[in-house]
Amino acid sequence: MAVTALVKAIVTKSASEFGELGLKSQMESGLKISQLHPCFGEAAHNKFGRLHLPVSPACNIQCRFCNRAFNREEVRPGVTAGILPPERAVETVKKALELCPDITVVGIAGPGDTLATDSAIRAFRAVHAAYPNLIKCLSTNGLMLPDRAEELIEAGVRTVTVTVNAVDPDVLEKVVSHVIFEGRFLNGSKMRVLTKRQLEGIRKVSRLGAVVRVNTVLIPGINDEHIEDIARAVSAVGAHIYNIIPLIPQHEFAHVEPPDCDMLQRAKAAGAKYMEVFHHCKHCRADACGIPGISDFSEKLYGGTMETFSHG
Repeated sequence: MAVTALVKAIVTKSASEFGELGLKSQMESGLKISQLHPCFGEAAHNKFGRLHLPVSPACNIQCRFCNRAFNREEVRPGVTAGILPPERAVETVKKALELCPDITVVGIAGPGDTLATDSAIRAFRAVHAAYPNLIKCLSTNGLMLPDRAEELIEAGVRTVTVTVNAVDPDVLEKVVSHVIFEGRFLNGSKMRVLTKRQLEGIRKVSRLGAVVRVNTVLIPGINDEHIEDIARAVSAVGAHIYNIIPLIPQHEFAHVEPPDCDMLQRAKAAGAKYMEVFHHCKHCRADACGIPGISDFSEKLYGGTMETFSHG
């Protein structure tokens, strides 16, 4: 099945049309997207494909569990075979669609933060001009989302994932070691600016019409008792879907045991009190291509030489 007319009906709305959507219309659009976006809806998960363009080289926060890497072996976020220049985004989408006609989503999820540089927005603008019928999806830590929300909608982005691992400053300090904001290095209690801007960004981009998913990395002993607080806070500002991801032990948390099934289920039940919970996350790489859990065309797509990236 190729990209459907339903995708076109969703993604070709103009920014002004989305800005005029009422709550009911936003929810209906979200429902349609959940039927076509394999990372936003269970019905679409084994039917449709997604392409990740690894165009974002740098990050503006340092999470204690995050270890971005340059390889072809690991299957997890923050890993890619290399950096794709934004100027090659359109040709990459063309090749990806030849490999996997079932792709309905072009996403950018790293390997750094997508809004820490202009690369993601530049890539989306070009891809949206060439392929307006594909869903455009962005993942971000949310620090710069309030400033870039309108640009994202204008660039064709209709689904946004924001990673929120804490809304309590004491918990946040245990998860994030520092934040770089407006040229300043922030740690300790000063990092609460991250939470403030995450919530502000979710509210803003949701009101502009985007369907918002929130990711939380579930870290035993750190935020496992904090999930309901996060879900309550992000739901209140317009998030639609909640995705709770078990910790992959690495970096400063290499010694931490990942959550067991019982802890994960308790966390999902806590989140489900406030919004729909997504249950099929595959810990996708930043250069993923294909139908999650079914097909993988990333090596064929990105098998050539790509630029290495900075850990900035």
